[in-house]
Amino acid sequence: MLELDQVTTRYGAITALHSASLRVDVGEMVVLVGPNGAGKTTLLNTVAGLLRSTAGSVRFEGADITRADPARLVKSGLALVPEHRRIFKDLTVEENLKLAGITATGSERRARFEDVAMLFPVLRSKWTTSAGFLSGGEAQQLAVARALMSNPRLLLLDEPTLGLAPTLVDVIFDLLVTLRDQGRTMLVVEQNARRALQLADRGYVLRSGRIVATGTGPELAAQTDLFEAFIGSPDGRSSEDHGS
Repeated sequence: MLELDQVTTRYGAITALHSASLRVDVGEMVVLVGPNGAGKTTLLNTVAGLLRSTAGSVRFEGADITRADPARLVKSGLALVPEHRRIFKDLTVEENLKLAGITATGSERRARFEDVAMLFPVLRSKWTTSAGFLSGGEAQQLAVARALMSNPRLLLLDEPTLGLAPTLVDVIFDLLVTLRDQGRTMLVVEQNARRALQLADRGYVLRSGRIVATGTGPELAAQTDLFEAFIGSPDGRSSEDHGS
């Protein structure tokens, strides 16, 4: 479904992503892990069209999307849940979702509302609440729900548990399991690296903008030496969790 071939992305003179190659097959949950500053968000933003690569190619469902406009990518079935959520805090939960489903027909939008309400019952109870009054966990669920309103074939999630209390981290991981079991195709960047990899079909380790390891999720999760060498801690949490 998604294939990156030798993709390089720069910020001015700084190369943030070096010849990265990665693939996500239909129905897979693929997890991308690495320390802070490794280039994980850069990779997702390059796929989503928010950044332009300077070399290599990105293909989605066989089509070259290397220089595609982000709005076109959303219409073609790709959705990004960005880091820090970026929901519209002055709008209600319902209004956030309506905006996300604006390209759908009335019947499609109603069906998606029902699907979202079933998947996120906490949001249904806060339909008319301003998004700025949601807890961190609720806001993250809204960010995911908003992405699902476009009925994406590929869901990109950037640090979905970032900044959440441990109990809310559990809620988000339960959600990832539900989406995986529904057959959603996902590329997930996650700071709780070992836990995420244990759920994943496959994983990639990114370090200093380069893919340094790949394998099945459980295989990578079991490699303590790899975590110490490339991720920053033997317990599988990215080094940003340790203040670096």
